[in-house]
Amino acid sequence: MSVSDPIADMLTKVRNAAMARHEKVDVPASKLKLEIVKILKTEGYIKNFKKINQDGLNCIRIFLKYDESNAPVIHGLQKVSTPGRRVYSGYKDLPRVHNGYGTVIVSTSQGVTTGKKAAEKMVGGELICTIW
Repeated sequence: MSVSDPIADMLTKVRNAAMARHEKVDVPASKLKLEIVKILKTEGYIKNFKKINQDGLNCIRIFLKYDESNAPVIHGLQKVSTPGRRVYSGYKDLPRVHNGYGTVIVSTSQGVTTGKKAAEKMVGGELICTIW
């Protein structure tokens, strides 16, 4: 099975696993996916992650995070840029997600980062996804 948008596939797997209250989810590894997962970890949306080798394939095992009432910390994950419609933004026009309570992940010339850090560095780029 070939996936035309592997980032959207990863986000869907994480979203579905969180809704089903799974402890962890495995996604195929890539450099961009690893950077996105690192941002999810530093922003506090997931507990932890680790790279594993499963049946000869490199995977990222993502450990999901839940609050005291066993509700997922990730309320929403939405892909912004798609293969058919790329969305770019300058650093002055980066969107705010849920009035600042969410996070936008941006692929800039200086690497993959959050919208807040991209605005501080004064670099724009391609909007990958939003998390709230």
